[in-house]
Amino acid sequence: MSKEQESFLGLLATPEERNKWLTNLLWEHDCEVTFTKVDGSVRTMPCTLRKEAMPAREASTLHETRLYKPETIRVYCLDINEWRSFRVMNVTDVKVL
Repeated sequence: MSKEQESFLGLLATPEERNKWLTNLLWEHDCEVTFTKVDGSVRTMPCTLRKEAMPAREASTLHETRLYKPETIRVYCLDINEWRSFRVMNVTDVKVL
């Protein structure tokens, strides 16, 4: 992660701020997100919210109504082709693919 990105993520102090920033980024791009999982292990996940990048069946569930939890974000994982979620405050790196 670049120094600029590291300091930028640090400025996003609340889950709401990080959730909004990550959601906007993932609507526009496929990204590689690195985060610490709840069990303490580190995961790097290629993911997106772009419906063009997912199968039609999955894209149709993109706008399903779900309870909004700013602490987590639900994304489409590109390497296993399934929906996954992570805690936004555990994100340590984001790269646009």
